[in-house]
Amino acid sequence: MSGLLALLDDVAAIAKVASASIDDIVGQAAKAGTKAAGAVIDDAAVTPKYVHGFQAARELPIVWKIGRASAFNKLVILLPIAMILSQFAPWLIPYFLLLGGLYLCFEGAEKVYHWLVPHDDLSDIDPETTPLDATHLEEKRVAGAIKTDFILSAEIMTIILANIDPGSAWWYEAIILGVAGLIITVAVYGAVALIVKADDVGLAMATHARLEVTRAIGRGVVRGMPGFMKALTLIGTAAMIWVGGNIVVHAVGEIVWHGPYDLIHGIAVGAAEVATVAKGFVEWLVTAVLDGIVGLALGLALIPVVTRVSGLFGGAKAH
Repeated sequence: MSGLLALLDDVAAIAKVASASIDDIVGQAAKAGTKAAGAVIDDAAVTPKYVHGFQAARELPIVWKIGRASAFNKLVILLPIAMILSQFAPWLIPYFLLLGGLYLCFEGAEKVYHWLVPHDDLSDIDPETTPLDATHLEEKRVAGAIKTDFILSAEIMTIILANIDPGSAWWYEAIILGVAGLIITVAVYGAVALIVKADDVGLAMATHARLEVTRAIGRGVVRGMPGFMKALTLIGTAAMIWVGGNIVVHAVGEIVWHGPYDLIHGIAVGAAEVATVAKGFVEWLVTAVLDGIVGLALGLALIPVVTRVSGLFGGAKAH
């Protein structure tokens, strides 16, 4: 009996240590994940525009495709790459961030350019009124979303890695990266699914609810969702430009030149000192605006370069 009790004590002790380790991992993942909030918000704001315009029956399957690919990108591709770079070539990380930031600047600036200079493009086709093109357009939208998500996911995973307690074992870092990446993916694409299905929920409320106030809320949701989706598209594009500019400024500072970062930081701090209230918000807002200006300028400058390179390789960029 004493042996059995001793064994149970050992099992309880092991379980307690394991529980503490799990709590620590989840806590570290949550702490590190909050540092990537800007990129996470960007990811959530960008994705719904890839679903806009499709029949209701295709919305959740498209979100599922993108979310599944996002999880695969983070856990199967980016996590091993992040661990290899962290262990053997940490000096390469800023260069990868620089390339990712430039890509986001280009993607966002190209959207702005196409709004200002309209042109005929497959993305202008309405998938509901042109059913023969719907399958091709869905594949194109999903591929574009996955490509953009890959860049954002790389940024998210890099930020998480940088905020894990220094000196942690490689396997501990890997677990935290995996847990945080999975939590963020579920949160982002769960929110996206709710956004894209909100109009269907509103229609059901307006049609089947028993109370008039509930039906009124449902009608309001249905009327408001088209405008909300357009606003979200604008927010997503602006976020791509802002985050891209922010990444470039920080990466350039780490690689070769702190000038742009110091200038933006100095202007933001000066604006915050002048402000009488919400100094922290003013500093963040000024930084975001200036990062956005940098991102838009870089993106617009890259458009002719990418167009020329795409032409040399046999076709224009498919956007």
